[in-house]
Amino acid sequence: MATRQPDPQHTRAGLEGRRILICRPEPEASRLAEAFRTAGAECRLMPLVAREPLPETPERRTLLQELDNFHHIIAVSPFAARLLLDEVDHWWPQVPMGIQWYGVGSGTAAVFFSHGLRPQQPEQGWTSEALLALPSLQNLAGEKVLLARGEHGRELIRQTLEHRGAKVTALPLYRRIQPYYPPEQVQEIFDGFQPEVIIALSGETLNNLNEAAPEYRQNRCSALVVVPAERVAEQARANGYRNLFVPDGLDDKSLVASVTSRLSSEAGNNG
Repeated sequence: MATRQPDPQHTRAGLEGRRILICRPEPEASRLAEAFRTAGAECRLMPLVAREPLPETPERRTLLQELDNFHHIIAVSPFAARLLLDEVDHWWPQVPMGIQWYGVGSGTAAVFFSHGLRPQQPEQGWTSEALLALPSLQNLAGEKVLLARGEHGRELIRQTLEHRGAKVTALPLYRRIQPYYPPEQVQEIFDGFQPEVIIALSGETLNNLNEAAPEYRQNRCSALVVVPAERVAEQARANGYRNLFVPDGLDDKSLVASVTSRLSSEAGNNG
């Protein structure tokens, strides 16, 4: 469902001076911070997941050289899509025909679109569950699926597609690393800046936030915490978070608009 964007004056009024902590990886964190700052918010960046491309292996080379054997190719994130396309370009002067491409969410699909591909994506939602509801992924007996992803992660897509008859090959392209933040930097963020909103768009990000700032539980749990899906919201509630919010979309414009609307609604209720 598309998010109706508020006019710029309304957005700026809703975010003027609000303190937002962005925990996305780079470069997404800086890009989102710029969108929030343009709307009047104050931002701190604390990326809690870093991504490192995995070295090439003979097995990966073979998979990519035989890309035309696959019926479906799925990327779970924009980062996975970019890494995959970089390697595809190395081995294929032209992308093989007859492959159906998929992006989990609009950001991932946009990477494929920018490459001249026509990926499928969920009409509503941006989760693995939403992707798995696509009609073209229901009856897959004997069909080959390449799943571009990180080194570790949810197994829902692979397990579900295998249950539907597909032969799924996972292609890990990167590993996720938890960055280190010195105590004085964490203190400045939570005691000094005192974020009102925390953008934490994965369960792993939430876990890393808990580990990075264990002594600031009250600050973390009282902020408005933006999570990507109800599944992650349930995880957050189990860890003591009380004020949780699933936005209308995970692209920058939707995040800014959704947070603006939520904060304006809270201000109205408190008024």
